[in-house]
Amino acid sequence: MAASPAPVAAAVHPVVPAQPEWVVIAEGQLALAFVAVHWARAAATPGAWYDSALADKVVTLWPNLFRHTEGRWAGKPFRLAFWQECIVRLLVGWKTADGFRLFRRLFLWIGRKNGKTEFLAALALLFWICDREMGGQAYAMARNENQAKLVFEKAKTMVRLSPAFSKRVQAFKKSLYLPDLWAKFEVLSGKAEGKHGLSASVIVGDEMHEWLDGILQGTLHQSIAARDQPIELYGSTTGFKGRGHGWILWEECLSILNGGLDDATTLVAIFAAAPEDDWTDEAVWSKANPNLGISPKIEYLRAECAKARDNPRLENDFRRYHLNQWTEQVVRWLSLTRWDACATDVDAWKRFATELRGRKCFGGLDLSSVSDITAWVLVFPPAEEGERWKLVVRLWCPAESIALRARRDRVPYDLWAQSGAVIRTEGNVVDYDAIERQVKDDAEAFDLQGVAIDRWNATGTAVRLAEDGCNVVMFGQGFASMSAPSKEWERLVLAEQLDHGGHPALRWMIGNIAIATDPAGNIKPTKQKSSEKIDGPVAGIMGLGLAIAEAPPFDPNAWIESYA
Repeated sequence: MAASPAPVAAAVHPVVPAQPEWVVIAEGQLALAFVAVHWARAAATPGAWYDSALADKVVTLWPNLFRHTEGRWAGKPFRLAFWQECIVRLLVGWKTADGFRLFRRLFLWIGRKNGKTEFLAALALLFWICDREMGGQAYAMARNENQAKLVFEKAKTMVRLSPAFSKRVQAFKKSLYLPDLWAKFEVLSGKAEGKHGLSASVIVGDEMHEWLDGILQGTLHQSIAARDQPIELYGSTTGFKGRGHGWILWEECLSILNGGLDDATTLVAIFAAAPEDDWTDEAVWSKANPNLGISPKIEYLRAECAKARDNPRLENDFRRYHLNQWTEQVVRWLSLTRWDACATDVDAWKRFATELRGRKCFGGLDLSSVSDITAWVLVFPPAEEGERWKLVVRLWCPAESIALRARRDRVPYDLWAQSGAVIRTEGNVVDYDAIERQVKDDAEAFDLQGVAIDRWNATGTAVRLAEDGCNVVMFGQGFASMSAPSKEWERLVLAEQLDHGGHPALRWMIGNIAIATDPAGNIKPTKQKSSEKIDGPVAGIMGLGLAIAEAPPFDPNAWIESYA
């Protein structure tokens, strides 16, 4: 079976039919409005015609050609959902006057866990094998090789499971080979270097929202020039507004759909909630999730939505991953209502340093510039069942800065200094000697396991504390170091398991703190405005990072032994 026959003369092309039944059905579904748009645009293309017999044949044979690769569907025939069938019919059926494929690019934007990668893998195999192009070259690409492997490994597994393909295609670690066509299918690294000699016939690219630039895609696109009917297959969820090459491609896709960009050879399928939609409304979710009920399950989205209602960061994630809406990279983080609920006594912060003497703890030291706030936060894990984590917070600020900040920023530094929530140091610069003495004193008063220090501007302090016997850990402020403890901090707050004792200055900083997210879903705290202070929470997160790193490694067999 060939996805496209040999070119035929324009004179024998059938008349373009009126909208077939499947297009009419799709037109009645809001999420499938793109189908009628592309049908009409293809029908208006001079010389274009629709090969309904071939489209019907491919759809009918699809379950015989392809098998699902994982989960409860693994090994079972891949039966196209209606939205997938519409895309296949458009890609396969529409031809140019010379008999070659009309659509040369597919952009599929869809919510997470709707089978995007599996669908892209099957499409790539379809065109690589069934086009019957001698010396065909298919390439899987993404931001990096590991991500590109996801779609490639699915394609390789489909080959092994397919009665039609398994005996014809040879599978290797990073490639597939089709001997009778001298055709290859390879996985690529994320870099364009060394790719200029390729001659791609099929390109499959995943997770566009993570692409830092379009260099590799551009290099591969230029390599298709010698092919009769090359095809590029791209899929993704959305990402962060204005960032990366994915945003550029998204805007190009919108322009194609609305007719601003005249391109009849690109098929754009966008499944996404509208910006004005109520993200908590279950009726909206199907716009971005055409497989809703199968994958993802409605119960899963309900649970994720419930968690997101209490957390601006998780709301952002829910919108981006499950409603396919582009969001800001930096958003407000923790609700002050949830923060306040963590303290059973709003004056306990004054007593914690005395009550917790001798207890095991982990410290985070966020050293400031010479005239700013420095934070030293001790994090105490629960000592018994049912106890909350506790914090001892020490904040320093130069005396001259306290009056200035209270007057200029209208923040009660002066009142905090009077109550002891902020420690006044003499003069107009931070007294690093006083801070180091306090850390040493705390090392004697508590069972201090470690001191996490920001690498920036702290070498001297780190050396002196280490010489005095402190276990100093240089703690980075990037996503790699901060993500895990930030997520644990968030979890403890939402679970009301982080007792901060009602520390007033720390509460103010929690109100200032925002969260930044990278494309991989890692997070770290950041300021919403340059003048706002978040030193206390950052120091606490660093201390928490040491505490959770101390946990014993996960034993995958432990649960088995518990039932033995």
